[in-house]
Amino acid sequence: MTTGITIENIDGEEVHVVESGPADGPPLLLSGGLGEAWFDWAPTVELLEKRHRVINFDRPGLGLSPAAKAAPSLRRDAALLAGLAERAGAPVTVLAHSMAGFHAEALARLHPELVRAMVLVDPSYERDPHARLRLSPLLVPAATGLGVVLGATRIARLIGPRGRKLVMRQMSDRDEPVPADVVRSVYGRGTVLGTALAEEFVYREEAADLAALRERRPFPKIPLVVITALGDVKGEDKIGEWIENHRRLADMSPYGSQLELRDCKHMVTLDRPDAVADAVARVLAQDTP
Repeated sequence: MTTGITIENIDGEEVHVVESGPADGPPLLLSGGLGEAWFDWAPTVELLEKRHRVINFDRPGLGLSPAAKAAPSLRRDAALLAGLAERAGAPVTVLAHSMAGFHAEALARLHPELVRAMVLVDPSYERDPHARLRLSPLLVPAATGLGVVLGATRIARLIGPRGRKLVMRQMSDRDEPVPADVVRSVYGRGTVLGTALAEEFVYREEAADLAALRERRPFPKIPLVVITALGDVKGEDKIGEWIENHRRLADMSPYGSQLELRDCKHMVTLDRPDAVADAVARVLAQDTP
């Protein structure tokens, strides 16, 4: 069993990487959602690291990663996954939660040789992605600057952890997976708050860029499971729409399938780690030509 916590230079960015599990285990690459930290996978990692080599990381500016050099974008974040996959000894199985589903899908389309299988955990999906006005060149620097101010004035220490608590109440039914001082140390960073806001600003642009990529590059024929969380989706119409959205993602591969979790909220990685572990076992057990 190996455990390592390092800051790695990946494609010109410094990222906080946490690795655990047997060195010769099947490599799993984990990527969290908008504004998330490495510990949002903690209960899932506890199940997976017994048999797998688990590589968990924070995108630039999030968690314990230093501030980003380049603005968040589909291209940048797919390149980060590619660099981490190569470092881990590709091909890898990619697990992506929420907005990171954009990055994981882009990786598979751009670098199919790096991806053995994929589990998308309640991934983001936009039926009509568009970004007529690309405002990120203005908004991302503003968000980054705001983060610097919040950190310098220590306001981040007051509003960051409280904001995290409010958001998590909506998305999870369990307590934080790490001690309160760890949460405060991460979400009390101005850099983290500014980066989370920047990711919010580029969300629509990334969705539009992914839609364009779908027109140019096919999705590889790899084992794929899409986990659909419905516990915080309101109304039967919205539930049906979310199921259909994720069915479209599952249909990207002839080896794709969908798992519906009716009573689980968005933070499946915290609330239903067993479902994620089962999905990993399913994709790794599949034989493909």
